[in-house]
Amino acid sequence: MKISARNTLKATVKKIVPGVVNTEVTLEIAPGVEVVAVITKSSAENLGLAEGKEAYAVVKSSDVMVAVD
Repeated sequence: MKISARNTLKATVKKIVPGVVNTEVTLEIAPGVEVVAVITKSSAENLGLAEGKEAYAVVKSSDVMVAVD
């Protein structure tokens, strides 16, 4: 796989919550470290996502905000 995004995190699919239009996918990057993405239902199906399967969290953003209390 080649991709222009610089932030790719190898993960394991931990949980899939399908909806009518979108699917919520929880990826476990490391024990206790999770990333949640909402993708289209058709994309989830085309990727063949299943719990326990390896996948990548790909972050492509022009802005990252940082906040503190």
